[in-house]
Amino acid sequence: MITAIVLIKTSVDRIPEIAESIAALDSVSEVFSVTGTYDLIAMVRVAKHDDLADVIPGRISKIPGVEATDTHVAFRTYSQHDLEAAFAIGLDA
Repeated sequence: MITAIVLIKTSVDRIPEIAESIAALDSVSEVFSVTGTYDLIAMVRVAKHDDLADVIPGRISKIPGVEATDTHVAFRTYSQHDLEAAFAIGLDA
């Protein structure tokens, strides 16, 4: 699984509607409304690198009100949930 973090600039008067449209896309797992230079951050998870082109420039960037994207592909994922699951293996609850 390939994870991409997509930083998104939008029309500020339509942030909630744009966020909902992005969140409705199949490969998007979460969308965060944030402060700072960008308005939204989307987590995109796909099976192949080629799929990123279908999702990000192919769908996210075409949503009305999306002005720009900046994509970062994750090399490795570290998660507190993953660590807790690893330490719980073999333990009786």
